[in-house]
Amino acid sequence: MVLDTQPTHSVHRVRRVIRRIDPWTVLKVSFIVYLVAAFAFMLASVMFWEVVERSGIPQRITEFLIQITLLDTGEAPFANTEQFVRLSAILAVVWAVMSCGLTTLGAIMYNLVADVVGGVEVVLLEENVVPVVVAAPATDSPQVASLPSGEQGGPLDPDEPTMVVQKD
Repeated sequence: MVLDTQPTHSVHRVRRVIRRIDPWTVLKVSFIVYLVAAFAFMLASVMFWEVVERSGIPQRITEFLIQITLLDTGEAPFANTEQFVRLSAILAVVWAVMSCGLTTLGAIMYNLVADVVGGVEVVLLEENVVPVVVAAPATDSPQVASLPSGEQGGPLDPDEPTMVVQKD
């Protein structure tokens, strides 16, 4: 008889209930996420402003507004790039702080509601791979040999047989 290992898969349904979310952890994680997003917003807005400015759109808008007499000659409302970058930075920081606060407030509100209703139930499928030893009928009489000397003493692989079977 020859022993062979074949992996079998078993799937278990696991039910988990999320009853509480730590507001301090939400505050820390959301602060980092929104800070990175604010930096990306600032970078994107500065790049966008450079493209718009190099294409001459602010100058054309200013000329049009002067032509229809909404602006006096010599006024340039879009000429100050530094002011645009400052405004972009202020908006990004205010957005990040407000979003961080709202996310933390959402975690606190979830905790209050979860105390009343019991939380959110999540069903997960957990897959296990278990090696199973299966006996196969032998056609000849097998001879059992030991492992070569270089392979002895190492950790056992669950997918490999523990002995070598040789047929003559």
